[in-house]
Amino acid sequence: MRPKQPETRSEGDLFRARLDQIINMKHELVQLAAQIDWGWIDGEIAPLYSEQGRPAVATRFMIGLLLLKHIFTLSDEEVCERWVYDPYFQHFTGEEFFQHEFPHERSGLSHWRKRLGDKLELLLAESLRVAHKSGALRLRDLARVTVDTTVQPKNTTFPTDAKLVHAAIKGLNRLANRHAVKLRQSYLRVAKRAAMMAGRYAHAKQFNRHRRELRLLRVRLGRIIRDIARKVRGSTLEAVFHEPLARARQIRSQEQRQRGFKVYSFHAPEVECIGKGKARAPYEFGVKASIVTTNRRAPGGQFVLHARSLPGNPYDGHTLAGVVDGTEALTGRKIERVYADKGYRGHNTTNPRRVFISGQRRGVIGIIKRELRRRSAIEAVIGHLKNDGHLGRCFLKGWHGDAANVVLSAVGYNLRLILAWLRDLLRLILAVLVVALHPPSADIAAC
Repeated sequence: MRPKQPETRSEGDLFRARLDQIINMKHELVQLAAQIDWGWIDGEIAPLYSEQGRPAVATRFMIGLLLLKHIFTLSDEEVCERWVYDPYFQHFTGEEFFQHEFPHERSGLSHWRKRLGDKLELLLAESLRVAHKSGALRLRDLARVTVDTTVQPKNTTFPTDAKLVHAAIKGLNRLANRHAVKLRQSYLRVAKRAAMMAGRYAHAKQFNRHRRELRLLRVRLGRIIRDIARKVRGSTLEAVFHEPLARARQIRSQEQRQRGFKVYSFHAPEVECIGKGKARAPYEFGVKASIVTTNRRAPGGQFVLHARSLPGNPYDGHTLAGVVDGTEALTGRKIERVYADKGYRGHNTTNPRRVFISGQRRGVIGIIKRELRRRSAIEAVIGHLKNDGHLGRCFLKGWHGDAANVVLSAVGYNLRLILAWLRDLLRLILAVLVVALHPPSADIAAC
C-alpha cells in the first residue's frame, strides 16, 4: 500500500529536539534535500504499490537512504548506523525531530531496490534536474556527449578450476543441509585440503600433482551430484535442486581453455569474463556497463547523463543506438554529437554522421577536433565512479543487482558534484558578504 504523507508540525516538542534547531540550515546536504523534488519521485513510483495491505515506509526515507549510501560510499549496515548519530542524515530523509534509534529494518533497502527496478533511472534524471536548477549544469552541455564502456566487477574470487569445484561442493552441501537431504558423505574435509594443495602445486609449477588434486576434486563433486540426484528424483525437491545441479555439472565438465559458455562463480552464475586489453588486468569478471558523460566540462564538473549494465558482453558498437536513445529520453535534449573510442566502430546508430570515433580523420575539423581530444576525459569519470563510488565492486545479488548498482553509482557521483558545487557557492557568497560588510580601509587601498 502507498505510504502515508508525513505531516510537518511547526510547534516544538518538550521531550524531543527539532533538527532545524541543532543543525546548520545552510549546510550543503540540507540545501540538496531542499532542491530534490520528493513529491515528484513519490508520484512516479506510486504505480508500484498495491491498493491493499499495510502502508509502506515513507518514500523520502528509503530513497534518501539509498542516495546517502551512494553519495558517501557506505554499505547498507553503515548507512543505517550513521543515520542514528548524524542529524544531517536524518534531516535528509525527512525527519523533523532527532531520533535515537533506527525506526525500520535494514533489509528494507534490499526490498526497495528490487521494487524500484527500472524506476531507478528517475533518480538519475532528478540528479540532472537538480544540477541544472543549481547552475552546475547548462542545457547546452547536454548536446555533445562522450560514451564509453567499462567492467563492473562482481564480488567474487578469481575463478580457478580448483576454487570453482570446491565452491560447488560446499554449495551443494549447504543446500542439502537446508532441505534435510542426507548425503552419504560430504567430502568437505577432503575437498578443502585438495583445493589448497592444488593451488600450492600450481604456484610451484608442479602441474602433474596439480592435475591429480583437481581430478580428485572433480570425482568427489560427481559423487555428490549423483547422490543428490538419486535422493530427490520424483520428489518436490527435484525442482529446487535442478538449477544448482546443472551449474555443478557445468563446473565439473568445463575445461580451462574451452570456448563457449562457462560458469565463473557458483553463487553468482551471471558473472562474465570480459577482456578490456589492460596489462594489469587482462580479464575482469563481472558485467559490462555503459557510461555517458558530457563532453564539455560543465560549471559543476563532468556529469554522468546515462548509465546502464549490458549483460551478455555485447559488442560496444551494437549498444550505441540504445544508449543514445536512452540518454535523449532521460535528459529531454537531442544529442548533436557523440564521441567514442575505437571499440564503437561499426555502430548501429540511426544518424552515423553525428558519431565521431577516436583516430578518425574525415570530417574532424575545428571545434570537433577539440571536442574529440576531450573524449579521454571520460576515463577519469569512470575512475571516480569506481574509486569514490560502488562501481568498483558490486555486492548486490543477480543481474538485477548489477543493473541497480550501475545506476545508483552514477546518481551518487552526480550528487557528490552537486554537493561540492553548493559548498563552493556558499563559500563564494560568504566571501562577497565579508568584503561588503568589512571593506578595505583607505590606507590599505592607497598602498
